[in-house]
Amino acid sequence: MSPVENVGYRDQVQSVANAPTFDPACPMSAFPLRIGEKWTAMIVLCLEAGPRRFTELRQILVAVSAKVLTETLRAMERDGLVSRHCHDENPPRVEYRLTELGQSLLQLIEAARLWSRDNLGDLLAARERYDGASL
Repeated sequence: MSPVENVGYRDQVQSVANAPTFDPACPMSAFPLRIGEKWTAMIVLCLEAGPRRFTELRQILVAVSAKVLTETLRAMERDGLVSRHCHDENPPRVEYRLTELGQSLLQLIEAARLWSRDNLGDLLAARERYDGASL
């Protein structure tokens, strides 16, 4: 590589390095984006009234596979949204319950539900226009 080409490459690298980025120390970098995942809000709503066993959650959330439910519950437990309690019984019985942090999501979920109810018609119309235009 010639010295001229090398300088151009360095300028490109420097320009990328100087681009605005999110600071890794920003609290938002640890934000549990899981609250936007498909099953998290539904699990929070299922646990709103109190603890439930894994099998109860599976019966309520019939469309979720056991694997996805397990992964979501583990991620929620890691984020402090649910607690998992194993009862010393045979067969083993495991219950999940919302933590205080998990309960604080109920307000956010309700706001999203209200927004959805108020805007569903406009949202569906926009999708229809978009899908019709892309044909």
